[in-house]
Amino acid sequence: MLSVQELKRLVKKGEIDTVLTVFPDMAGRLMGKRMTGRFFVDDVLGHGLHACAYLLTVDMEMEPLPGFATASWASGYQDMKASPDLTTLRRIPWLDKTALVMCDLLTEEGKPVVISPREILKRQIARAAKMGFRVKTASELEFYLYKDTFEGAGRKHYHDLDPASSYLEDYHILQTTKEEPIIQAIRNGMGGAGIPVENSKGEWGRGQEEINLRYADALEMADRHVIYKNGVKEIAFLKGASVTFMAKPHADRAGSSCHLHSSLWDMKGKRNLFGQDEKLFEHYIAGQIALGRALGLWYAPTINSYKRYQSGSFAPTRLVCGKDNRTCGLRVVGEGQSLRIENRVPGADTNPYLAFAGTIAAGLYGIERKLPLGSYFQGNAYETPGLAEVPKSLRDAVEEFKREPALKKIFGDEVVEHYAHAAALEQAAYDQTVTCWERQRYFERI
Repeated sequence: MLSVQELKRLVKKGEIDTVLTVFPDMAGRLMGKRMTGRFFVDDVLGHGLHACAYLLTVDMEMEPLPGFATASWASGYQDMKASPDLTTLRRIPWLDKTALVMCDLLTEEGKPVVISPREILKRQIARAAKMGFRVKTASELEFYLYKDTFEGAGRKHYHDLDPASSYLEDYHILQTTKEEPIIQAIRNGMGGAGIPVENSKGEWGRGQEEINLRYADALEMADRHVIYKNGVKEIAFLKGASVTFMAKPHADRAGSSCHLHSSLWDMKGKRNLFGQDEKLFEHYIAGQIALGRALGLWYAPTINSYKRYQSGSFAPTRLVCGKDNRTCGLRVVGEGQSLRIENRVPGADTNPYLAFAGTIAAGLYGIERKLPLGSYFQGNAYETPGLAEVPKSLRDAVEEFKREPALKKIFGDEVVEHYAHAAALEQAAYDQTVTCWERQRYFERI
């Protein structure tokens, strides 16, 4: 990490000439500007910068969508202010002479933009703090690595890509050695960017990878997550390869998850309270189950997300909790200081700020209401009838998200309406699309 004084020194010496000033959009992508180092030091440090508010209303194609209260043609697509959070200042080793800082979004009047993902998470962290809890999280992101460049993959219309491995590589050392020129660059690059890496391994797919980051306070972990995800894409690009964090890029292969670990600590961050208070832990888990379906939209935000939820695929289909049971949506892991709940529902396409905020909110909901957990599930959750299920589609998830009164009370009507509206527009775009599957199935045979 960089101090402001160190940044000024490096800029003066010419060792940093670019500062990325960034913030997450609704999809968790980094948006922002590349500032010259000198301009950042001389001007942005004291005043922040501006960006168009339409960036919180765009779809995957960067098209501004209609019907949002936050920004529209009627509002003139006004500016918002991006205020650098200087505690996030860091070098980006894989980009020459470059630093990065995360920004918080403010209105022109200086008030937080309540629908911005970082603000949504910060409010749940503050809510936990008022109850005497410090939240620590970790996200295990999986992705697929291809030998094709991003441009080459596009020319193939993302069909018939050449995966980094021709066979399943879960824990496979020989195959991951073949991928090491890229994976090692990612591990080392992240370390240099102040994002500690624990390990990397092959996953349960051809060319599927997992690189685990060390856990941290929830906001820091969300920042690490989006910088890491963006960095993986940039490093792959620089190496002439490509990656995808789609939840289910191939119908016949494993999906890519974002297993979300969370735990509550004392305010000094010294004691894991779950290891000391069994009832607290159970109430927290019960809240995850109670609001699990309603929060499905933030765990699985795209049309593709829901194709990952397949029986026998290591992706969950049931909202139950078991001890070290990978068939369950919620899995208890660790003990003592490491005791935590692993939420296996989010996919690799999730926005971590929203997924973390949802997880914290659900846990606090369970604690506030002292919700009972009951006994931990044992057996195969995939084959047990009568268990609560994850939403089956984006359409279902939007309806669950909109009709749960607890979410409006916790996050506010503006937040719920904003994200429900964005998802409904994504669903509408898909409903109008003719897919390759339809042509293949119906063109001649119907």
